[in-house]
Amino acid sequence: MEDIIQEKISADHLLYVSLKYTKTCDVILNLLLRWRRMIETSISEILKHAKKKKKISSISPNTVGKIEQIKKLFKKDKEFLKVLELYDMLRKIEELKKERIGEFRKNVTLKVFYKGKEININLEQLKIYADLLEKFIRATKQFLLS
Repeated sequence: MEDIIQEKISADHLLYVSLKYTKTCDVILNLLLRWRRMIETSISEILKHAKKKKKISSISPNTVGKIEQIKKLFKKDKEFLKVLELYDMLRKIEELKKERIGEFRKNVTLKVFYKGKEININLEQLKIYADLLEKFIRATKQFLLS
């Protein structure tokens, strides 16, 4: 759990301090990558705990299999499933087509083209993601303590 909290603290610093002063798409990208690492760590810890509690028989060796296992464990938690959808995009973020809009300005936006859609990642969207991830961490903590 400490690793997850450390990643979250670093991500929060990027969101609330670095991005506030630099307003670049590089900071947004670093924040998204930090969130990806945090989600990956959470998934690994959840699966280890589930295996120990005999909720699953084995941990899938590949990422897609791990995501499917997590979806089965948390099928009733809609917010948790939304985070997994976000994670799917974050896994591919480096290869996706991106456009930088309004860098060094108040309305800095990283436009990402994902699954045929255009996603504008700006400060408002990042705050929505941050709230979603906050709930995800609470759910993860609750699961790991059960």
